[in-house]
Amino acid sequence: MAQPRPGHQVQLLQGGQAFFPALVQAIERSVHEVRLETYIFSVAASGESVAVALERAAQRGVAVYLVMDGVGTPSLPPEWVTRFDAAGVQWRIFLPLGRIGVLIPNRWRRLHRKLCVVDGTVAFCGGINVLDDLYDPNHGALDAPRFDFAVRVTGPLVQAVHEATAQFWWRLQAANTARQSDFQAAWRALQEAVALARQARSDAETDKEARAPVPGATGHDINADLVLRDNVRNRSRIERSYRKAIGEAQTEIIIANAYFVPGRKLRKGLIHAAQRGVRVRLLLQGRYEYFLQYHAARPVYGALLAAGVEIHEYAVSFLHAKVAVIDGHWATVGSSNLEPLSLLLAREANVVVEDSPFAQDLRARLEHAMAHGGVRVDPAIYANRPWRQRFLDRVAFGVMRILVFLNGKRY
Repeated sequence: MAQPRPGHQVQLLQGGQAFFPALVQAIERSVHEVRLETYIFSVAASGESVAVALERAAQRGVAVYLVMDGVGTPSLPPEWVTRFDAAGVQWRIFLPLGRIGVLIPNRWRRLHRKLCVVDGTVAFCGGINVLDDLYDPNHGALDAPRFDFAVRVTGPLVQAVHEATAQFWWRLQAANTARQSDFQAAWRALQEAVALARQARSDAETDKEARAPVPGATGHDINADLVLRDNVRNRSRIERSYRKAIGEAQTEIIIANAYFVPGRKLRKGLIHAAQRGVRVRLLLQGRYEYFLQYHAARPVYGALLAAGVEIHEYAVSFLHAKVAVIDGHWATVGSSNLEPLSLLLAREANVVVEDSPFAQDLRARLEHAMAHGGVRVDPAIYANRPWRQRFLDRVAFGVMRILVFLNGKRY
């Protein structure tokens, strides 16, 4: 369970317009090490600035580690393979599916978290891929920026981000060397990861930048924590954090989530909150992006609407946010959708913040999105939607449940 600790500076970043300059600036200032994990790594438009910053950092002797997901980023352009290799950027693609991978449930596990840590002093976490806001790999050019958030953080949780990314890199190295029956190389990879972790912690203790205020952040210490989801020790931490905050809500719950198919416990938590007088508002995906996620979300609307939950569908552009604000003081920003593929299969990362100014800032942005980009779902219109849509909704929901069942879970 997340237990936010004091001593942090946290800056809320909305969209690539705010995120990429902050990320590039941190990488350009790096001295020792940069670790970046992302689902999609696109070198087009805004993404190129990140790629160039990583290249430059490696050229001046910084240890640069980049991991991309094998579904989100099946391959890098040949030009960037050459440039990264020449500069010394160490990069890996996690678990490519290949031709038959989609048929093997074991290989459905994904790297979906978006994390970066620089010199052990500053970290980034959120839902924003290295992907331009006005471009989608499946839909091409967009007419409005993608709606998403990230945070820039200094303070104690930076060490947790560093340990998570260093450990994951070591596992990738160890798995690769084990396949090659080279256990000595695996041992060397472990020693390297440990040495780098110690160096980064030492740098964080002495680097004044680690204690400097974050530009654009609230001017006081903030309670915050990193909440990870993986398939080893942290199988349900993010979901439990949501359920606990929802269960303790007194006045208001606002959740913005791109792919929303909550399990029974989450659904019941939201319904019970609404029934006891908490105002519950959901800002969900209104544009068609993927068949499964779009249609599987609709069957859960009925029970929520009946309980008094307000559902707003965002239609200005693609909603990619995974954030929430509860009672104006608890907030989370991260990569985890509230649907089984995220909560049961993917590596995810969220930052949980307990701070009224931060939460109120995020709340204001979500209210603006609901007012100017959202369409509230009318329960009567939902109940009378066309039979074809009902059929597709049920098919998608059934397929999602089957996929979860094949992974040995009940959802």
